[in-house]
Amino acid sequence: MSTEPDRLPLAGVRVLDFSRILAGPWSAMVLGDLGAEVIKVEHPQRGDDTRDWGVRIGKTETAYFNSVNRNKRSVTLDLQTAEGRRIAQDLAQTCDVVVQNFKFGGAEKLGLGYEQLRAHNDRLIYCSISGYDRSGPEASRPGYDLVVQGEAGLMALNGEANRPPLKFGVAAVDLFTGMYAAQAMLAALFERERTQRGRHIEMALFDCGLMITAYYGLEALVMGEDPPRYGNAHPSIVPYGVFDAADGPLVITVGNTSQYERFCREVIERPDLASDERYATNILRSQHRATLLPEITRELGSRSRAWLLERLAQAGIPCGEVAGLREALLSPRATDAGLVTQQPHPHTASGSTPVLAPPWRFDGERMPVRHAPPQLGEGTQDVLQEVLGYSPQELADLRRNGVI
Repeated sequence: MSTEPDRLPLAGVRVLDFSRILAGPWSAMVLGDLGAEVIKVEHPQRGDDTRDWGVRIGKTETAYFNSVNRNKRSVTLDLQTAEGRRIAQDLAQTCDVVVQNFKFGGAEKLGLGYEQLRAHNDRLIYCSISGYDRSGPEASRPGYDLVVQGEAGLMALNGEANRPPLKFGVAAVDLFTGMYAAQAMLAALFERERTQRGRHIEMALFDCGLMITAYYGLEALVMGEDPPRYGNAHPSIVPYGVFDAADGPLVITVGNTSQYERFCREVIERPDLASDERYATNILRSQHRATLLPEITRELGSRSRAWLLERLAQAGIPCGEVAGLREALLSPRATDAGLVTQQPHPHTASGSTPVLAPPWRFDGERMPVRHAPPQLGEGTQDVLQEVLGYSPQELADLRRNGVI
């Protein structure tokens, strides 16, 4: 990656990341991907909880941890010690942004609450991430993605009809909360250019989970009941979804009536389905899906996936294979775009580890992976020396006392 450091959008912005698990670290990683210097504060022994979740990489990382902590430096501090808290407070005075998801009231007990830090840095942008409204009766409830997926109705809209409620394949509430939080922090940074003052941003997982319901949520309110679940199909466009060819699944999205007519005549060679008045519009096709879809499914199942994809493309109908996860990551589409990188690693057999690249491009260049996901405490010495001016002897004393 050739992007010069001073051409990164957030170059010069410093972020102090006290958060753990997924939503907070994701939000801080977004800022790091866009060029900010992100200092991740972790416990000296155990670090972020996700260092012990899932597939192990090296000595202190996992695939889970690495997925949300690129472009950061790890600094270990025992915040239960007075010296550790003082160092954290000193670091906050040098930062533009603080992200935290301590238990409700936890930051304040450590002397790291918004008002406490703002007293020494009124330009500070401070983002608190919690499970629920911090001013409501559930303020102290811990927030967990799966719980909120259930409470926000997301599991009720996901999956097949007549099947139990189904969670999303990834922690969607955490991920969306992280993205919403990053957007808010970027907006606050922009506003600060005018006002020279910081902001306290409060994000709740439940709030963001409810937002993900999007059009399904509004339909439930308008209809006065939950919309039906259609699994991989579309509630109002037919045919639109995942279908089985003779040798594997594919996605077909017939978005309008002209595409439907071409699909019937040029792909599945059923002009009778194109001329049938029951299927003349999307609304009618949706109403009569019970008779239409079995015909389409039978025709698609008698043809190979490659043949269908070629004919669909010729007819101008959006389509694609349903790939396995590893297959998608190793596909030419992903590798040619530079979406998967190999980063040096001192404790893997190959000497490297895969790390996904940021999705943004600026002026044709993808934002770089400047720092591989850090080993626990990897940046402690450098950060404390560079940012706070600690001497080697002071660092040695802190290590001896278990502060870092």
